[in-house]
Amino acid sequence: MRTLLAALLLARGRVVPDSRLSWLLWGMCPPVTMSAQIYTYVSRLRKLLEPEVTIVRRAPGYAIEAEGSHIDIVDFERLERLGRTALQQGRYDEAGTLLGQALDLWHGPALGHTTEFLVENDGPQWEEGRAAALENRMEADLALGRHQQVTAELTRLVGEFPLRERMRAQLMTALYRSGRQADALRSFHEGRGTLAEELGVEPGAELTDAYQAVLDGSLAVAPVPPGAGVLAFASRPAPAMLPAEPGPFVGRERELAAVRRLLAPTGRPRRGLITGMAGVGKTALALRAAHGCAEDFPDGQLYADLADTQDGSKDTRAVLAQMLRALGHEAAGAARHDLDELVRLYRARTDGLRLLVVLDNVTDGGQLSALLPAGTAAAALVTGHPHLALATGPHTVVLEPMGEDDSLAVLAAAAGTERVAADLPAARRIVEHCDGLPLALRIAGARLASRPRWSVGLLAGRLEDPGNRLRELRFGDLDMGRSLRRWARRTSVPLDMLRRLAPLGERSFTVSAATMLLGLSHATAEDLLEQLADASLIEPADPVGGVLQYRFHRLVLLYARSLPVRMADAALPAAS
Repeated sequence: MRTLLAALLLARGRVVPDSRLSWLLWGMCPPVTMSAQIYTYVSRLRKLLEPEVTIVRRAPGYAIEAEGSHIDIVDFERLERLGRTALQQGRYDEAGTLLGQALDLWHGPALGHTTEFLVENDGPQWEEGRAAALENRMEADLALGRHQQVTAELTRLVGEFPLRERMRAQLMTALYRSGRQADALRSFHEGRGTLAEELGVEPGAELTDAYQAVLDGSLAVAPVPPGAGVLAFASRPAPAMLPAEPGPFVGRERELAAVRRLLAPTGRPRRGLITGMAGVGKTALALRAAHGCAEDFPDGQLYADLADTQDGSKDTRAVLAQMLRALGHEAAGAARHDLDELVRLYRARTDGLRLLVVLDNVTDGGQLSALLPAGTAAAALVTGHPHLALATGPHTVVLEPMGEDDSLAVLAAAAGTERVAADLPAARRIVEHCDGLPLALRIAGARLASRPRWSVGLLAGRLEDPGNRLRELRFGDLDMGRSLRRWARRTSVPLDMLRRLAPLGERSFTVSAATMLLGLSHATAEDLLEQLADASLIEPADPVGGVLQYRFHRLVLLYARSLPVRMADAALPAAS
């Protein structure tokens, strides 16, 4: 019952689906009587809470109506936000009072006496919020010259949060200003050893600057500029670079939930990758997730599209300069052309910030590494090819083409629900021709919306001809064929081989079939097919009799057929 109540309160009046309640209560092993047990828990809660608080059934789940009630998480967020604003404006007494009131609401760990599934899913973000509020309160106290009063508390907090560099820098500041220079230096070396052992990294800019300030004696008590950290950079508006979402977001609930989970604060670096074939909706999912959790990143959101107009990648130095500019730093002189220096500045600027960085259309792992933010407070969300998992780590969300129901919903969102419903058979034909790709469906819907005199059947007829389909799937700046071309050209696979596989058509095929068609050895053909599958240019199909199978996506097949016929790459050995 505590878990169910907590889940409803965390939703702040929004509906919590039965599927999510089941996950939070029982994880991946719900009982057969799941729905009945949830109903029983709700009934018991209603008896305890009504009439002041009401739990209502709204498909597909439940919502809580607690108007007029005090909810600790809501009060904490309000007080923390007001305190953070006062701190940024230099009202340190007021900031300390508000942040102290927010922290007084805590009585033990977040979500105590609930299931491990709820704690693992939602607990880290609240623990991160508490730690950040503690750091801000300490910043206010240090700005007011209360270093002796907070030294003991900071010592305890650094023991509780040994990886938080800002907190350790604050402890070093308090120790130094209390005449304990040796203890301040010892704290730095202990933190450096912990970071190396736990994360394999060196201290970031804030902790390193604190160390240098202890050595050169520049940590004397001094007024702190409004909005600056004790040793942080000058005040600046939080960057907000996220572009608008490309259109109505339909489906992908499971994938969206997975992305939001990986962006939740954990105290460790958060790096997620969204991958899948061209046009499958990677950017749309990333932007939906990023906008949805923007409040969790009060220091701002950075965004960069790494694709250029020539089917290549943008210059890393130009992207870093743009990011630094958004963070309030203009690279000057030779630094503008020095990649290593730009990377160093970028990491120094992002270290310790609760910042979300969205990197779109990434292909190069080296470029990605240069653009990942520093520290554990920031998160990075990347869209691109599967091999980027080497840089982002294990948190990968793979998007597959949509099923028919979600595809119809995407088409209806773009063309109009009534129009699609008026000729559902023709709409289903359009969906079949777009083969589950949201980009193709959006283009088809936009064409219908811009031509009110066209019938749905007319567009479906124009898409019937495979040789003309990619030309029909163009509208304004959206072009399905161009998207496929850019995706394919930004891979390292030999596209001539893709063209030579096109005669296999839409049916599944084996390595042996590809070997005969391409004239390659079995091992070379298998490696080639795996490369094409990794690049999302062909799809693994269900094995038959234990034999690997592959197939083309319909629109990729049309793109492959459009490629010029050339001799196979001479670098590929022929079958022996």
